[in-house]
Amino acid sequence: MELKHGLHLAYCTNIHRGEDWAQTFNSLKTDVLAVRDRVSTGKPYAIGLRLSELASRELSEPSTLQAFQQWLAHENCYVFTINGFPFGDFHGTRVKEQVYVPDWTSEARLEFTCRLFDLIAVLVPDGVEGSVSTLPGSFKGFITEESQEQAIRDNLWRCVEHIAALSDSTGKTLHLGLEPEPLCWIETTAEVIDFFEQMEDEHPHDPRLHRHLGVNYDTCHLAVEYEEPHEAVGRLVEAGIRISKLHLSAAMKMNPTETVRAQLEKFKEDVYLHQVIERLPDGGLARYRDLDVALAENNDAREWRVHFHVPLHSPDGDWFASTRDHIEGVFDLIKAGPSLCSHLEMETYTWEVLPGDLKNRNVVDQLVGEYDWTLAELRARDLA
Repeated sequence: MELKHGLHLAYCTNIHRGEDWAQTFNSLKTDVLAVRDRVSTGKPYAIGLRLSELASRELSEPSTLQAFQQWLAHENCYVFTINGFPFGDFHGTRVKEQVYVPDWTSEARLEFTCRLFDLIAVLVPDGVEGSVSTLPGSFKGFITEESQEQAIRDNLWRCVEHIAALSDSTGKTLHLGLEPEPLCWIETTAEVIDFFEQMEDEHPHDPRLHRHLGVNYDTCHLAVEYEEPHEAVGRLVEAGIRISKLHLSAAMKMNPTETVRAQLEKFKEDVYLHQVIERLPDGGLARYRDLDVALAENNDAREWRVHFHVPLHSPDGDWFASTRDHIEGVFDLIKAGPSLCSHLEMETYTWEVLPGDLKNRNVVDQLVGEYDWTLAELRARDLA
């Protein structure tokens, strides 16, 4: 939905199953419209579309794409952003590190992302920017040679060239957002800035870099890294890096006592990766690849932050707190400067694997609850 100051808000449809176009479209016709009817009656409704590589190829068929455009018009819906992070299956099977495969060292990732831009260039309404989000290069454990790092930069630049050509031919503003994530090749704002400095050195004075490549700022991921929004966003802005999209998502934080560790056992699951970053008594940070690895350690950590997306509207538990304060800090920044970023997308994809006490309503009710919380926070800042 369009809010004040040209802001656009949607939820990411990666919460629903849909690995081919038929499954994806079915979730749009059922769950998405059910949410729309409760939060946006009579107004154009924004969809944050998630497409797998297979679904993107199927939707690219001219007749299928035309039928989807007609459906969007009939249902008073529009697409302004696509989540291009997961390449293949994203529900019901082990994803873990495979969500980063293929990474930006590969032609397959480049071709997939360029195809998503071909689609968003057609789908996004005139006068609205179009964005695609993607993984931040690779997973750190996958990168062992400098040649791989160079391949990431080269492929991303080829994508920038494709986006720039599309923008010129369509007259639409299109941009790609790299999504920093714990233990990934780019995971902190400092690493974002280092990456862009390398790209600037390789493509000096080329305006296409900052015009078409930026950051998908995920509030969960940066909170897990113990970054504060005013400092993190300030550094990005000072470096001239576009914030392409804001992912509104919340992580868990807690003091990992023995009792708390017992509670965390029920959050161990076999589908998604749940990186843990602990703050040590001396203020240093230690990183763990997954929750089970962290739970196997005996340590004296002062705090844990866990990459497990929890519903935005869920109250803090008696043993953990949400990092919603990071989202609220970002909203304060938008209030101070609404031009910071026009794309806002709620992203709590973990609904299927939430423990029972957090998964206490159906997916439509949960999404409506997230809209209620988010819109209330935005209205409190005169943004909606």
